[in-house]
Amino acid sequence: MHGSRPAAAGDEGGTGGRHPGLGRPFAWLWAAYAVSTFGTWLAFDALPMIAILVLHSGPAGVSALAAVGPAVGALVAVPLGPWTDFREKRPVMVAMDLARCAAVLSLPVAHLFGVLGFGQLLAVSVAVAAADITFTAASGALVKTLVRPADLLAANGRFESTQWTASVLGPPLGGAMIGLFGPVATVVADAVSYLLSAGALRAMGVREEPSTAPAPAVAPRRAADLLDGWRCVLAHPALRPLFFNSVLVNGLIMATAPLLALLMLGPLGFAPWQYGLAFAVPCLGGLAGSRAAPRLVARFGRDRVLRTAGALRACWLPWLAFVRPGPGGLALVMGVELGLICCAGVFNPVFAAYRLEQAPRHRVARTLSAWSVTSKASIAAMTALWGLLASAVGPRAALATAGLLLLATPLLLPRRAALVPAEGAARTAP
Repeated sequence: MHGSRPAAAGDEGGTGGRHPGLGRPFAWLWAAYAVSTFGTWLAFDALPMIAILVLHSGPAGVSALAAVGPAVGALVAVPLGPWTDFREKRPVMVAMDLARCAAVLSLPVAHLFGVLGFGQLLAVSVAVAAADITFTAASGALVKTLVRPADLLAANGRFESTQWTASVLGPPLGGAMIGLFGPVATVVADAVSYLLSAGALRAMGVREEPSTAPAPAVAPRRAADLLDGWRCVLAHPALRPLFFNSVLVNGLIMATAPLLALLMLGPLGFAPWQYGLAFAVPCLGGLAGSRAAPRLVARFGRDRVLRTAGALRACWLPWLAFVRPGPGGLALVMGVELGLICCAGVFNPVFAAYRLEQAPRHRVARTLSAWSVTSKASIAAMTALWGLLASAVGPRAALATAGLLLLATPLLLPRRAALVPAEGAARTAP
């Protein structure tokens, strides 16, 4: 869930103040997002860390955990996109929060009784991935009903700024918790955050318009309805290249995450708190980028910002292949992450707002679900592939390969002529 213009320049995309066009229901939605996001970042890479530090898994096991869970979760989530479109979004989101809480909370319980195993980590990864996709699809559809089209960039800027603020604070605190209590401790906080998010969603006290929440009796019954989201994306001249670009970029970046964790926490000898710090401090760049995005769009135009930031975020990953032990290696990781995250902080809210503008109103959940399913599946496939590659040639060579491939991804960004205004969504709706 990453969606007008702010009333004052200082409030653009920020985490403080109240925009008059967003309102109290959006404030509760924002609060739900904030608390669950902070919990997620507090438990940053909790499952891989449990696999490495508690179950002593190797590269193949860590990559399998990062790949199999999201892949199966994406498969489970495929029919949930159309199902979500035909129901009120807020109850669906509450149910997904509770499901994630129950799944995550099973880990410390199993660890307490000494029965925690790799199979349970995989099962939790599947459940969380499916719930994440469904929650994200429902929340995007809900945002589109809560705020005006002109406010989508401001709303997405709020989410993006909150995301990066949590990512600055969460990993160091999570690393400290891991150092004191072990990696299982952080997932308890994550489970509690899902409960608080569900409470905030229930406090919104709004119902959707009937047209955006059809009765279950008219829910789709044909298998072809499952493909509506992909049809909406692939038929759109700008969403189609953005779709392929984002899927490939996210897949390559996330495929390297377990390899970098394994390299830093293993042969390079970094402590968990250093690993968390390496990804926390650079997130200040994401906060700065998300706050700057509305101003950059106002000055240079949405199309130019989208294409420029999208191209620049592809230039950083190859440098991770040169990380070494000690302060210099830590500084290199932080510098690479800072550049990548700053560019992503600009790109993400502009991209998310544009995607919501262009998605047909009655197919938002299906469109976002199809997007998330494909992204999760590609991340899973690439993570598994890069795990095998790292086993064969080593983590450094695998990191370098991913970085070099990422350099080619700007070729998939849409040309200026392909980007269409918001009213184009009506023309592309089937």
